[in-house]
Amino acid sequence: MDDRLFRDTMGKFSTGVTVITTKHDGKVHGMTANAFMSVSLNPKLVVISIGENARCLNKIRESGQFGVNILAEDQQEYSMIFAGQKKGEMDIEFDTLAGVPVLPGALAQISCEVVSSYVEGDHTLFIGKVQDILLEEKEPLLFYSGKYYSLQTVV
Repeated sequence: MDDRLFRDTMGKFSTGVTVITTKHDGKVHGMTANAFMSVSLNPKLVVISIGENARCLNKIRESGQFGVNILAEDQQEYSMIFAGQKKGEMDIEFDTLAGVPVLPGALAQISCEVVSSYVEGDHTLFIGKVQDILLEEKEPLLFYSGKYYSLQTVV
């Protein structure tokens, strides 16, 4: 099968949208990702999958921590900024949760300590032990077949 068929097929799985954040050398770095899931309740673990060409890969590896920001339906702009789809200056003031930078107004903020990493194919899987969570009552931003959606309408 070709790469395009694989990508199109994987895009048929509806997901939420996250921005993964970390702090490295005194600067906050982030990237948009939908490759995120829970792994374990006891201990509380999550996994993120980061491509080998992603600028955040080594920053997460070296910092040993990351934040998962599950975006609310009104935060599409954050997704586009951290996916490199929107150029220009980013004037984002980050909050901090258990020492990890997080995006204000996210539906959920999850701070994690890296406990394991595995290189598989062209990605690294980071297993994060959850340090703290902040949860808001909001609707999620969704992604399906290359487009943004809300629970009600196309965004």
